[in-house]
Amino acid sequence: METSSADRLTWQVRFTATAKRMHEQITDRRVRDQILKTARRLEHEPDKQGKPLLGELATYRSLRAVGQRYRIIYAIEERIVTVHVVAVGIRKDGDRSDIYTLARRLFRLRLLEPPKG
Repeated sequence: METSSADRLTWQVRFTATAKRMHEQITDRRVRDQILKTARRLEHEPDKQGKPLLGELATYRSLRAVGQRYRIIYAIEERIVTVHVVAVGIRKDGDRSDIYTLARRLFRLRLLEPPKG
């Protein structure tokens, strides 16, 4: 089996300013640490992790973290081998504070930095 050069790359994982604020607002240090640990997994083959999102967030992917309650929403920028974590939060289906609801709102307000390229 042949391995492409993209499979051997180590990607840079960067949190946007919005994602940093969301992460800092999580009061439980263990949860914050687990989210960072999960985000570091994106250094290798980020396109094979998480799931692609739909609708307005179709250019992003979502990765489960911390017992599958939290989500890391990220975009891959292949041109500069970078993964942009754009939102972090808890999944609460049907709730106004649901991470996907928040991400869509941030996207509409242009506060969720879309991937370049």
